[in-house]
Formats: sequence, structure tokens, C-alpha cells
Amino acid sequence: MPLTGPSLGMLRVLLVEDSPEDAELMCEQMLDAGLEASFERVESARELRDALTRFSPDIVLSDLSMPGFSGNEALRIVRAWHPDVPFIFVSGTMGEENAVAALHQGANDYIIKHQPARLPSAVARAVRESRSTMDRQRVEAELMRAQRLESLSLLAAGLSHDLRNILQPLLIMPDLLKARSDDPQLHHLADIIAECGRRGHEMAESMLSFVRGSRKPSEHICIAHLFEAVELLLRSNLPDKVSLHLDVADEGLGVDANYTELQQVLLNLSLNAIQAMPSGGRLTLRASADAGGQGEEWLRISVSDEGTGMDAETLSHLFNPFFTTKANGTGLGLISCKRIVEGANGTIHVDSTPGVGTRFDLLLPMREVPAEGEAIDAPIAAGAGQTILVVDGEATRLSLLGNALSSQGYHLQLASDGAAALRWMQQEAMPALVIADAGSKLLSASHLLGEMATLGYRGPALVLEEVDVTVPLAVFPPIINVHVLRKPLEMQQVFRSVAEALETA
Repeated sequence: MPLTGPSLGMLRVLLVEDSPEDAELMCEQMLDAGLEASFERVESARELRDALTRFSPDIVLSDLSMPGFSGNEALRIVRAWHPDVPFIFVSGTMGEENAVAALHQGANDYIIKHQPARLPSAVARAVRESRSTMDRQRVEAELMRAQRLESLSLLAAGLSHDLRNILQPLLIMPDLLKARSDDPQLHHLADIIAECGRRGHEMAESMLSFVRGSRKPSEHICIAHLFEAVELLLRSNLPDKVSLHLDVADEGLGVDANYTELQQVLLNLSLNAIQAMPSGGRLTLRASADAGGQGEEWLRISVSDEGTGMDAETLSHLFNPFFTTKANGTGLGLISCKRIVEGANGTIHVDSTPGVGTRFDLLLPMREVPAEGEAIDAPIAAGAGQTILVVDGEATRLSLLGNALSSQGYHLQLASDGAAALRWMQQEAMPALVIADAGSKLLSASHLLGEMATLGYRGPALVLEEVDVTVPLAVFPPIINVHVLRKPLEMQQVFRSVAEALETA
């Protein structure tokens, strides 16, 4: 029976099977059903371990009993290699007791050989479930990383405030000492104290700017497009019993804010809402205009669920750093949301009833988009104002490259992932140069440049590679001139490579 549903792409299927004839029948069964796949067969533990590393399968199909090797041993080897790769037993000797034991040991499913009709659908379902699980884990890991960075920001803000207070006497005392004595040696010591005080104060200001001013500037955000992006990211995390509903009162609704940060807020609130509905329910994202008391126009974004709700005691501590009701929570997610919303001159409110659900309301001021003629040109130095798009998931390196290249007279557009880079390119314009990290896990540099080429990009690209990992140039689109830079980066080498790439464009 032909398979239905979205294409899974080209699958790598590893067969642990001692019978070439049985393996060939399984391959034909899957291909006839419409699966696109390449196959490899092994029949020993040594061959299996070699194939896992070399072939990197999307799914493993294994017989239960083979001469000198068992399917149970194969399952243990596969689970040790990767706990999330689907594993299905395909056997003619598997009874009900063995099947239950196999599922308890970590197998995803079992198929009886003389009843193979279910094999293609079982393979497709197992692969889809595995990919959904890995996508969810990846999103959760990214959120945890963002929350750890948020805790560093809070720490930096507190240290900066205290450090500046401590350094104030060092900025005042040197002049007082000089006024009380004509001793040249004392004047020299006072100058040393003053210099140390100034350097310490500059360090404190740098720490504070990390918290306040290192974010990307505001941009005009179409709320309908933002909701669509959030829906795409949440799709693999929605349990079967949870339904997502988007409601935008006016397709033209927009707000001036930081797209990545506002998306982070909605993702964080939505994932919290999903976890608050273990028995299922309705998750709703709603946006509408809201007139302020003084005639100002505000945007109201609501994230509501039908979950367990919160009592008054929990609500009173909700935005306290490190307060959490989750066993594995950090207590930094909601304080991060609050900081982002307030940084956009907005407010966040919560209304919750135990057993009924929770609603978070974000109120953000709506502003008109500045006219194109009001744009301010970037300062020109070594560069000539060319636009450079930098795509890097490492926040520190992204900020460093942005600041360093901006100082050279280039106009920088920073993106923390490939999706944000493609969205900017679709909505704005083609950059003169793209700098992309080859180690991105969400969207590799080769795939990203391929998508950019499809959109019409024909400029050069700098790909950042690890010292011990080489990405062959053949994987990149031939119409894009790709240059390679090795990490760790030296700024002078970056400047030279950027200038050379732009000259050859």
C-alpha cells in the first residue's frame, strides 16, 4: 500500500539480517510503498559497529535470531551508539513474550516476516517519531542555553552596578592627593591609581553594555509572519492532545522590536503552556490592537492555555530569578521574557486560575516604520558600507564579529540561525557577503548557502570551520564563491579575508 503524508527524504536503512533473500524482500517492500532509501546489510557485531559509524543509518531493521549473533545484542549496540535511532525487529520466530521484552529493552516496534505488509508504514512512523523527538530535544537545549546566557546577563548587571560604586573613590582620590602634596613620586602613584580606576570603570561599563546594548537593533515585525514562524518551531513539540490556534485580528499588525527576542518570548511561554496541559487542551496565540488610556496605540499579544493554572502564592514569585515549579527548571525563562518585553518599552501581565488555565498578555507600543529617506548611513572606514550577513549560533563570536566588522565601516546584519538569515534576505535585500559557521546544527552552512542561492544570492561567502573538521567545497553551490576561515579567528585575518572576498565578487 502506498504511503501517505509528507516525504521523509532519502532514508539510510541498515538491515541486520543473515539472509540476503529476506533482506531483498524487505527492501522491495519499502521501495514499492514509495519510500526513498539506500540500504546496507550486516550480519555480525563487528559489521554492525562499522556500519553505524560509516553508514549512519536513519533506522535499523533486525532479525531476532542469527547464527552467532542475536537481535537483542544488535539492539544493545545500536542503543549505545545512539539512543534515539529507531530500531524495529523483523522476525519469523518472535512470539508475544519476546516481542514485549524487546519493546521494554528499547525497540520501537516488531514485524512478523510472513506478515510484512505493515513494514513500510512502521518504518515511516518510527522515523517521524524519532525526528520529532530529536527536534524537541534540540529546541529545549537551545532554550536552556539561552536561559544560561540570561543568568550570566543578570550576574553581569549586578556586578557592574556594585563594581562602579566601589571604583568611585579611585576616580576621586588621585586629584585630592595631588592637591595636598607637591611630591612627584606621590603624583606618579596618584596617576597609577587614576588609570586603574578608569580601566575598572570601563570594564564595568562594558559589562553593563553586554546586558543592555549588545542586542540587535529593533526592526519592524509583521505579527502574522512571527506567529507563523512560532507555529513552525512548535509543530514538532505539540503532543497529540494539544491543539495550537493562531488568531491575528488584522494581518497588517506590526510592532518595532527585536524579532529573535520576541520569538524567544513566545516560544518560552508556549512551551510552558504545553507543559501545563499534560492531559491536553487548547493553546492560543492571539494578537490585536489595544488603545491606551492616553490615546496611544498598543499591540496586545496573548498566550493562553487550558492547563493546571497557578495559585496566588506561585503568581507572587513568578518573575523572581531562579524561582521555578519544574523539577528540571532553571527559574530564568520568565524573568528573561520580562526583561525582553520591558526592553521594548512594553509590559507583561499574567492571569491564572487553578484548574482552568493561564493567560500571559504582552503589551507593546506600536510605532510607525521610519521612511526610507530617514535611514542613517553607516560610518565608512576600511569598508565602504557594504552589507555583511553573519550567521553564527555562538552568541559571543556573533557579537565579536559584528562589533569588529562594524568598526571597519561595514554594515552588519547578525543572525543566530539560518532561518533568521533567510527571513531577513527575503524581506530586506541581498548582502554583499555572507559569513556562516560550518558547525551549525540547525541548518548547515552548505544547506544555508544552497537556500540562499535559490533566493538569488550570487555573492561570495566565508565559511568558518573547526581546526579538525574540514567541509569539502564540493558540498557548496558552485555559483557561490566560498572562502574558508579556520577557528579560532584572528581579527586581522578576518579583515583581510573579508576585503579579499569582496574584491573578487
